[in-house]
Amino acid sequence: MTRLERDPPAGSRTLRSALGVYAERRAVVMVALGFSSALPYFLVFDTLAAWLRTAGLPLGVIGFFSLVTMVSSFKFLWAPFVDRAPVPWLTDLVGHRRSWMLVCQGVIMLGLWLLSGSDPSRGIGMIAVLAVFVGISAATQDIAIDAWRIEVAGVSSQGAMAAAWQWGYRVGLIVAGAVPLLLADTYGWNFSYAAMSALMVVGIVAALAAPREERHRMLSIATGDIRTAPAREALEWIARLVLLGTGALVLGSGLAANAGVLANVLGFIGADAARDAVLAAWKSPAAVWAQLAAVVLGFGVIVLVALPLPGTRTRPGVYLSSALIDPLRDFFSRHRSTAGLILALICLYRLPDFVLTIVNPFYLDLGYSLTEIAEVRKIFGVFMTMFGVFVGGVAVARYGLLRAMVIGAFAGPVSNLLFIWLALQDHNLLALFAAIGLDNVAGGFAATCLIAYMSSLTSAGFTATQYALFSSLYAVPGRLIASQSGRIVESAARLAETGGVMSGVKDFFATYAPGNFAVAVERSGVAPAALGAGYAVFFAYSALIGVFAIGLSFAVLHREEREVGEQHTAGAATKPAH
Repeated sequence: MTRLERDPPAGSRTLRSALGVYAERRAVVMVALGFSSALPYFLVFDTLAAWLRTAGLPLGVIGFFSLVTMVSSFKFLWAPFVDRAPVPWLTDLVGHRRSWMLVCQGVIMLGLWLLSGSDPSRGIGMIAVLAVFVGISAATQDIAIDAWRIEVAGVSSQGAMAAAWQWGYRVGLIVAGAVPLLLADTYGWNFSYAAMSALMVVGIVAALAAPREERHRMLSIATGDIRTAPAREALEWIARLVLLGTGALVLGSGLAANAGVLANVLGFIGADAARDAVLAAWKSPAAVWAQLAAVVLGFGVIVLVALPLPGTRTRPGVYLSSALIDPLRDFFSRHRSTAGLILALICLYRLPDFVLTIVNPFYLDLGYSLTEIAEVRKIFGVFMTMFGVFVGGVAVARYGLLRAMVIGAFAGPVSNLLFIWLALQDHNLLALFAAIGLDNVAGGFAATCLIAYMSSLTSAGFTATQYALFSSLYAVPGRLIASQSGRIVESAARLAETGGVMSGVKDFFATYAPGNFAVAVERSGVAPAALGAGYAVFFAYSALIGVFAIGLSFAVLHREEREVGEQHTAGAATKPAH
């Protein structure tokens, strides 16, 4: 039985009981764990970049540290280890998931403490090592937290648990982004990072206060019938791990849209022609296709490396196949013909939100000031997002997971259309509040539903691995397609300017919003009405691509309801007559 089949029927929970999920101990703990998840990521990239810049390091060196964020993209590679390996002594004492949380939090605290004693002007290499060290530990902490969240709560509570995590995560981002800067300005960067290291105590206390998950099921790997061959196995392990690292490097370069590390590795081994070709491909107009090819190629290499050798059972092949292939095999065996639809839904569900990478330029081109944008988007918008995740949690508990998913699939595209309405308004802060507020509510709602849905798809024994894989995949199309957002606006604006098929949209803006986008004439190179047409076309496109998620949501809902109905019918037919 999957977790989804244990979900209570839609409407079986009252609104009061749905709200009551947030008062449960595990939801309160989840807020603190979300805070603990956010803290290290910001400290080893965004905030660390400020420290390095004030120390006088060049932007090229600082930009290299952004690649630390790639680590979380392929955490599914070591998630099987977190699923299967107990922490000596600690697992028996506090449970499997909490023991991993505590170990990771202690390691993160140590890494940040060591960073606080570093000097960027003298030991940039050590700082880079520590940043990677903290980044991997933070990704492993996330693996353990996600698995604990899934195993400690039922499907109907996953929305509230996801919402609680996002609340804590948002607070953690604010603290990690602002407090270190304030402390550094008064006491220096070393004291600032030492204080941030101490804040990881929040996560440790939360892990100790968390209720213990159901007894963890650790699947064994049968290798007793394989003849021992140490020398051959060592060579095979080396070859497989080198290829696995290569696949991860190519995959990460595609996901991050940054081939810097891959280019450096190619240059190091003397493949200068390949290095130049990769850098040129990532900067070309067809970069999105090169990045997509890297994602497919990297993932394909990882799968091939994990497969056993044809006709031969070896320990490395059995271990890697059990760790990386068995979770996929389990997923496809449980969901059969629906598995492809489910994966497509995961990848496309947040697409309308991910492509909105040009909203800040949009606000500026409309004539809003940086202060106005900061107040509305970064302050009011954050609160509206947190309200959206709260409503999403209530909807999952009240109406059922898949019905909430359908609502979220509609919310994203509809909220994007509000930006077309905003483009037609004069300089109006109330309109800006409305557009950003409703869009952030929709985004928070959809994010909560998707996290809860991905959680429901995992199975005992593979919880950490399967969820890590889903969470790595769901943003891939959005990250790739988002790189084209600016080009779509500019191309549509130029087409409208030259009297093409978009000229009617330009005429509409010239009639009903003649003064809008006037401040952007010099930087855009087109008439204000043409730029308005370009933005209108883009936001219509961002809503239109949401149709895929809507259709997939209905298709998965229909299949799941049909399968559950068939199971109930079969169960009733097998009951003996009285």
